[in-house]
Amino acid sequence: MTGILARYRDLVERGELRPDPDQQAAAERLQTLQGELEQDQGGGFIANLFGQKKRQPRGVYMWGGVGRGKSMLMDLFVETLAIAEKRRVHFHAFMLEVDRLIGHERTRRAGDPIAPVAAKIAAEVRCLAFDEMVVNNTADAAIMARLFTALIRDEGVTVVTTSNRPPNDLYKDGLNRSLFLPFIDLIEAELDILPLDGPTDYRLDRLGDIDTWHTPLGEDATGQVREAFFRLTDYKPEDADHVPSADLDLGGGRSLHVPKSLKGVGVFSFKRLCGENRGAADYLAIAHAYHTVIIVGIPRMGPDNRNEAIRFTKLIDALYENNVKLFAAAAAEPEDLYRQGDGAFEFARTVSRLKEMASSQYMARGHGAGS
Repeated sequence: MTGILARYRDLVERGELRPDPDQQAAAERLQTLQGELEQDQGGGFIANLFGQKKRQPRGVYMWGGVGRGKSMLMDLFVETLAIAEKRRVHFHAFMLEVDRLIGHERTRRAGDPIAPVAAKIAAEVRCLAFDEMVVNNTADAAIMARLFTALIRDEGVTVVTTSNRPPNDLYKDGLNRSLFLPFIDLIEAELDILPLDGPTDYRLDRLGDIDTWHTPLGEDATGQVREAFFRLTDYKPEDADHVPSADLDLGGGRSLHVPKSLKGVGVFSFKRLCGENRGAADYLAIAHAYHTVIIVGIPRMGPDNRNEAIRFTKLIDALYENNVKLFAAAAAEPEDLYRQGDGAFEFARTVSRLKEMASSQYMARGHGAGS
């Protein structure tokens, strides 16, 4: 299998990527890591046989603004890494999985569940690749230092991750942040920190002249948001019937089916998001899981659609407060969506936020609250 550096250089030579010094440096470092992970793959068994502590290759933490190529490099790294024990997962989804494993472990035995959970995860992977490491809640912040110390130092897992922020800015101003500081120390001790923060936002560049809000509803509006999806994900339009879907964990045993879900971009219908009984926690889960949300079928609303309008307001609040990019196919411009009905006057705040979310300044923000 061709390594990441050769693949990256080939993309540059073919004009699919622009030359970028930060991306080149990251590709070189990831190429070195690939070599370390691929050589002597049986060494771990020999070390364990003689009771020697396994020493895993040093990981990588890539950070920078939206559209700087972090996810693209992560994709290339995982695709070209020639080992079977690898896993690429969105960080938010991973922490939801960890919560479930901890809960299961606590029902099985007394004591600290972190070590057995780390061992269970490490039994299947030697390299964990995370996209968009972001910490938004105290529960995750409180366990991350112990969990990743166990994964990296005790279990020998190599971690590669992307983030919109440098390590010191993770969970900045968060509640009980002192509990999180050992995790930052661990990252700085065990991972090489690589900035990808050049002046060009390649994601916005790929969008070209595509607007974020498309009206009226119809083939043209649908075609525009479809095109945005393909440009943001680099998915081939001719293979549209095979776009991956996902089931987003909402907590409490509930999930939300996402019909198109790829590289942090999720496509939803208005009916599924706002026509069903949903609350702020559901919308927050979406805002944490996706850096870009595409909503189709947004109707004009009136007195008979009061509940849908309230849910839509909560949805936009969650997206806005987490700097999620929004593309929409709607029956009308934002100011004409809900002109009459309970809460129509307050809906003006939602209109204002929708207008701001279409601005170049908002589109350039990093994903996550406070970015």
